[in-house]
Amino acid sequence: MSVDDWLSDTRTSYDTVAVSYAHLVRDLLAQSPYERAALALFAELVDAAGGGSVADVGCGTGRITAHLHTLGVDAFGIDLSPGMIAVARRDHPGLRFEVGSMTDLDLADGSVTGLIAWYSLIHIPDDQLGAVLAHFRRVVRPGGPLLLGFHVGDETTRKTEGYGGHPMSVDVHRRQPEQVAARLRTSGFRVESQTTLTSPESKLGGIIFGRRDPDPGGGTRSSAGGR
Repeated sequence: MSVDDWLSDTRTSYDTVAVSYAHLVRDLLAQSPYERAALALFAELVDAAGGGSVADVGCGTGRITAHLHTLGVDAFGIDLSPGMIAVARRDHPGLRFEVGSMTDLDLADGSVTGLIAWYSLIHIPDDQLGAVLAHFRRVVRPGGPLLLGFHVGDETTRKTEGYGGHPMSVDVHRRQPEQVAARLRTSGFRVESQTTLTSPESKLGGIIFGRRDPDPGGGTRSSAGGR
C-alpha cells in the first residue's frame, strides 16, 4: 500500500468517526491517573526547558492539547483528519488546531520547545516511522522534551469498525517499548524513561520520555526523507 493510500484511508476513517470518538474518549484521562502523571511531568519538563510552544501531533479531537493547557503548556494540535480538527475547534475554542500530517510536518526547524504524540504513531507503518521521527527531531529545538504514548505488542491488526460502530479502514501497529526506544535513538533523541501500564487508554500502553539530542555529533541521524 502506498503512502497516499494509507494516509487517505486513515483520514477518511477518522473523519467518519470524529464525533463519536470525541464522546467516547472525553473522560479517559479522568480514569487514567498514570497518564495524567506522565502529562504533568511532561509539562514540568517543558517549563524547565524554558517554556514555549508544544506540538501535539496526531491530536485527534484535542483532549490532550486542552489538558496540557490546563497545566500551563502553550500547546497546539495537528491532525491528519479535518473532521477531527473541526471537532477539536468546536470543543476547545480559543486553542490552535491545524490540519497536517506527521509524515510531512509543516513546522519550521527548531520551532517548538517540545512535542507529544499520544497514541498517534499507531497507524504509521514501520517503513515510514523513521521519516516521521526525523520530522519530530527537526522541529523540536535542541534539548527539547518528547513524549510518546503507544499500544504495546508485536502485531499489526486491521481495524474495520470502531468508535460507535462506524466503518474504518486502518492498520493498528503495536510495538515493544525497546523497539520504539531504539528507533528514537537512531533518530537523534536521548531516551530518558520508558514504562508500560494498563489503563482505560490502552490494554497495555507504552510511555517513553525522550529529549532531542543537543549534540550534533552524537548518534546516527535519519534524514527527513529517510525510510
